[in-house]
Order: sequence, then C-alpha cells, then structure tokens
Amino acid sequence: MNHAALLLLLLLLLLWIPALLLFRPSSATCAPRSCQLLDSCSTAADCSAGLYCGSCPASGNTQPTCVRNQANLPTSFVKGLPFNRYTWLVTHNSFSIVDEPSSTGVPRVTFYNQEDTVTNQLRNGVRGLMLDMYDFENDIWLCHSFQGQCYNFTAFEPAINTLKEVEAFLSQNPSEIVTIIIEDYVHALKGLSKLFADAGLVKFWYPVSEMPRNGMDWPSVTDMVAKNHRLLVFTSDASKEASEGIAFQWHYFLENEAGDPGLLPGSCPNRKESQPLNSRYASLFLQNYFPTMPFGNEACKEHSVGLAEMVDACFRAAGNMMPNFIAVNFYMRSNGGGVFDIQDRINGLSLCGCSTITACQAGAATGVCKNTGSSNLPSTITGGTYSGYVELSGSVSSFQFSVGLVVQLVVAVLLLHSLY
Repeated sequence: MNHAALLLLLLLLLLWIPALLLFRPSSATCAPRSCQLLDSCSTAADCSAGLYCGSCPASGNTQPTCVRNQANLPTSFVKGLPFNRYTWLVTHNSFSIVDEPSSTGVPRVTFYNQEDTVTNQLRNGVRGLMLDMYDFENDIWLCHSFQGQCYNFTAFEPAINTLKEVEAFLSQNPSEIVTIIIEDYVHALKGLSKLFADAGLVKFWYPVSEMPRNGMDWPSVTDMVAKNHRLLVFTSDASKEASEGIAFQWHYFLENEAGDPGLLPGSCPNRKESQPLNSRYASLFLQNYFPTMPFGNEACKEHSVGLAEMVDACFRAAGNMMPNFIAVNFYMRSNGGGVFDIQDRINGLSLCGCSTITACQAGAATGVCKNTGSSNLPSTITGGTYSGYVELSGSVSSFQFSVGLVVQLVVAVLLLHSLY
C-alpha cells in the first residue's frame, strides 16, 4: 500500500470512528411505548406516541432520549378563526429528502433539507410545503439547480408524484388545509395548471379571485373547509396569476430574508421581494429559519436555541405580528421540543393568551388557561433550551453531511465547468 492510500485510509477512519461512536446503543429506563419526553430510550419503540428516540451530539447529548416528532394542530384547540390567525409549520425544500432514490439513473450530487417523505411530513403536522419546480425531461420536476437550470445530478422526481401525495392526504383528511409555495422555473405553456389538474388537486383549489389583499383577514378555517378551499398555491412568477390563476406570492406574503442573513441574532430584515415586514401590506407572514447550507446534525441547536429568539426579533420587526408560517430544514430535529414547542407557544399566545396551545380552553376568556405544568409566557416569544435530540434512522451521518457535502459541491462545480 503506497503512502497516499495509507493516508486516505487513515483520514477515513478518523472521520468515521467519531460518527460511529455517536450511535452507541443505550438502555431504556421505561416499558415499551411508555417513555416520555426526554426519558432515555434505545429505539423509537420505547417512546410514547408523538415522540422519537435519538441523541443530540451537536449539543453534547450523545445518549438517546425521547423527543417530539409531531405538531399539535392549532385548529384542534381553537376553532373557527381566520386562516391568518394561526401559525403553521412549513418544510423548506420539502422534496429534498435524504436517501431519496435517483429518478434519473445518475447519482445525485446536491444537498438535502428533509429526512422523511412528504406524506410523513403532512401526517406529522406540517401544513406548508416549499417546492422548487423546473422544466426537465419534457415534464415538470422537483429539483435543485445551478443558475436556474435543473440537471440530472440535481433532480429529485417528477413533481406530480409529490402532488399526488398531497392529493391523497387532503382526500383522507377532509378538515385539513395545506399551503404550497413554489419557487417557479416552469416556462411550459400552462404547465403548472395542467400539473395540478393531472394530480387531482383542482377540487381543493382556493381561487385566487377570493384571496384577500391589502392585509385583510382571510376567511375562517371553518368556511374554507366547508367550501373545500383547502389547497393554497403560491408562485414566485408574477405572470401566472393572470395567465393560470395561481397566486403571486408577494401579493399575499410578507417574508424575512432566507438563509444565513435571516439568522442574524436580533435582526429580521425583509426579503428583497417582500414589502417591509411592518407594512401590513399582506396578512400572511412567512418566517424563514434555516441556514444557507443545510447541515442535519446542527439542526437540533438551530431549532432549540436560536429559533425562539428569532421569532421574537421578527415579531418586533413586523410590528408585533406573529408569523403565520415557520419554514425550517430537518423539522423533526431538536433538543426535545424544537419547532413543535415554538409553534405551540406562538399559537397559544396568539389565539388564547396562554403559554401553549394545549392550555387554551374552548369558550374561555383570553388568558384563562388550563394548567399544563408550565407557567404562562409573556406576550412575546422568549428564548429557551431543552435537552434531547432526534436522529432519524434514515438520516445520514455527520461525516456525510459535512465532509460529504463539501466533496459533492466540489464535484458539482467540476461538472458545471465541463458543461460549458
């Protein structure tokens, strides 16, 4: 074995051994299916419903514990309010799923943002999907891109596959409402409208002609369900509102900056396409909360330490307006409660003046709350930390997410150079 090969083998061992040590088995301290939040566990089968077993090496917690993996739906606790009064969980790049098989026959060289199927995301309480759509292979595909173009090594699957998952979920859950936000690179004539028709989603369509403008309230969720207007679709292409009846996102949304610029402590600048957050130009506020480069093994800290503070900063920047949508990567990863706890706290404060949505009482005055074992929070979100963390069985290791991603990006750059 030559020196170069030996050095390479040594490097791989140094990278893999720490990753392997993170997944040492631990012993559960409770009966199967009975472990509660932050109890030690060995497998997901140890944890109660709505919890998952995992560790949080990014926070120094290497022993697996039970953590949340499902949202509380706010409409189950406070019913019949306008749609824009609630806060919903959104997955950023919902289609960009770890271990998703290649649909092009070419190994994928790109980054990932989520770890389970869109169907599972919806079952776990996600109610908003961010999807990047492109013309590709004489069809419309979900894809990451370079310079606005989809390649076979960045493509995921035809968009209709994911939209059929949405159709199945809405058909099986007749009181649920789903929002789709499209980063739109589709130029095919009537391509998107045909796509949604082919997926069977037109029957759920919320017509753009009835969407409120100028910061007005949306209809109640009760009315939206009664009319079967349970799918809201927005596009980044302004022309399609007139040509295809698909709402132009910036007519209806306020939005903070995405990526690293949206994560600066104490700051919440608006995205350049958006009106100022405090303008009241629109009644829907989308808060982005994800780094420019997605690293799955860092998401627990992002969701458990920084998210509450950023919600507070954006609340102030938006003139005391809570977000209606919170968009994140790796939505299940946390130090115990993560994005689910933050969503509960926002909805509790917004809808009934309680510390969490689970403390709201039907018909009670604002601020009259059930005792859920925690004290009420002030009228703004404040920071908090937890302990615990979810490592999904389908997730990639820290080696793959850090060193592997760098290698992938280098390869992608080389491939790009070869294309020109």
